[in-house]
Amino acid sequence: MKQQIAQILIEVVQQLKQQGVIPEDTSPRINVENTRDKSHGDFATNLAMMLTKQAGIPPRELAQKIVDLVKDVPVVQKVEIAGPGFINFFVDDSAKFDVVKTVLEKKQDFGKCNVGQGRSVLVEFVSANPTGPLHVGHGRGAAYGASVANLLETAGFSVAKEYYVNDAGRQMDILATSVWLRYLEQCGEKFAFPSNGYKGDYIYAICDSLQAQFASTLQKPALEIFAGITPDEGEEGGDKEKHIDDLIVKAKNLLGSHHYEAVFNAAIDSILSDIKEDLKGFNVNFNEWFSERSLMDSGVIDAAIAKLQAADKIYEKGGALWFRSTDYGDEKDRVVVRDNGIKTYFASDIAYHFNKLERGFDILIDIWGSDHHGYVPRVKAAMEAMGTDAEALKVLLVQFAVLYRGGEKLAMSTRSGQFVTLRELREEVGSDAARFFYVQRKSEQHMDFDLDLAKSKSNENPVYYIQYAHARICRVMEQAKEKGYTLDLDAGLVNIDKLESEHEVKLATELAKYPEIIARAAGVYEPHQIAYYLKDLAHGLHSYYNASQFIVEDDATRQARLTLISAVQQVLQNGLAIIGVSAPEKM
Repeated sequence: MKQQIAQILIEVVQQLKQQGVIPEDTSPRINVENTRDKSHGDFATNLAMMLTKQAGIPPRELAQKIVDLVKDVPVVQKVEIAGPGFINFFVDDSAKFDVVKTVLEKKQDFGKCNVGQGRSVLVEFVSANPTGPLHVGHGRGAAYGASVANLLETAGFSVAKEYYVNDAGRQMDILATSVWLRYLEQCGEKFAFPSNGYKGDYIYAICDSLQAQFASTLQKPALEIFAGITPDEGEEGGDKEKHIDDLIVKAKNLLGSHHYEAVFNAAIDSILSDIKEDLKGFNVNFNEWFSERSLMDSGVIDAAIAKLQAADKIYEKGGALWFRSTDYGDEKDRVVVRDNGIKTYFASDIAYHFNKLERGFDILIDIWGSDHHGYVPRVKAAMEAMGTDAEALKVLLVQFAVLYRGGEKLAMSTRSGQFVTLRELREEVGSDAARFFYVQRKSEQHMDFDLDLAKSKSNENPVYYIQYAHARICRVMEQAKEKGYTLDLDAGLVNIDKLESEHEVKLATELAKYPEIIARAAGVYEPHQIAYYLKDLAHGLHSYYNASQFIVEDDATRQARLTLISAVQQVLQNGLAIIGVSAPEKM
């Protein structure tokens, strides 16, 4: 309906040009908005106020000229001028139900649009270091990323989803060393576990697999391991970072490359397998699990650094290689290769983003935790320095969720092993509730996740409220069948003029908004707009249910009402699918 009115106004603008009211080169952006107050009609435009300067006449006078040109439009019942020059359109009620036919014809395709025009998008999200199970903080990024990908696909983009596996670097060495030290404890060695090691219970399961494979082959005496090691934090001359780094070097030397790699791979494989299983259970799937080690093995990182050196964007200082990020507005230059020859995470990220563009994607979307906001300009700077399009990169930031149970905040720390895992959250509240709660706010907004509310079967729980609307429709259809009534959608559409109550008009109006919501939400990467929309649609359905009888004696009225709620059922399914939530038939 809104598009029809916009098209009418486009034609009116052409007529104004022909009449010499506005210049030929005038190209206004046609804005048609839903009115908040229905006494002002169904839709409104500010076109007259936008064109008043070009026309050289007052906006209300121009508005009248526009109104005079809007004639004999079947869907428009009345057009009025309001305020300083707004034009309000009152749509014929019968025309408002045209959307029902459109929904039932398009079904799961209703709402799809071509905003993306087939452009390819790579959405990279979660990408948590495989140093432990995913926790509830990662869950928000997972839910948001998957929903953004679904939303963009609905809007006509060609979407690929990727998890970047940080399977190289210091943190992975800390993990491997932590696993080996726990293995040594299980072998009977006595020592103080490093304060900077990974302490989660999940480490023991990896140790069990090592013992099953190697028995005591990997055992070394604790005295030999800790000889010459920098003291840990809390000890005289202690330094926890140097302590763990020394232990990493000792582990590599004592185990040898073959056995160290076996420990390293056992840790990675176990945790990554758990992450994949966890995300699959959360209805989050990826097209690609991209390995950081593959960048190193293929020489992509070295090639990227060489390219930057050739462009004079890298210099040597203190034995390290530095990227000139201050040339691009960063607060300081950044190290890409340390003085010990080890490449930094930043070097890997430069190469990774270059690789993404080399794979032919038009748009790169990175979904990061909000604590990484300072990292954005330096990655963009590196892309620009390499001669690639830095504007192709869109970084969307996600605040970690804070979990509450019984009004009390739950603390989390991956290193200490004290955290609530995503799997525990799913088991407690269900994947549907978790997915919905994670995306019902803007990603960059702080979020308190109330476990008690997520589990409640009440109207205060938004996901329950929406799913219950869908289940209610299913039950109505079931009851109609039990009474011997068959839903005939064709008959329902023929008798659509039987729908005239305020609740019915509101539902049809709400259905018509859905395609616009999709296009708008996709343009700003905001799946929470879908969540809000679904709550409004569910509210309309519940209000209609409480105010009306669907299974009535009059066949024409019954068919029309059942057809309307069938359209609502379809749109609920479509919207819930975007945010990864099921549409149950029974609750």
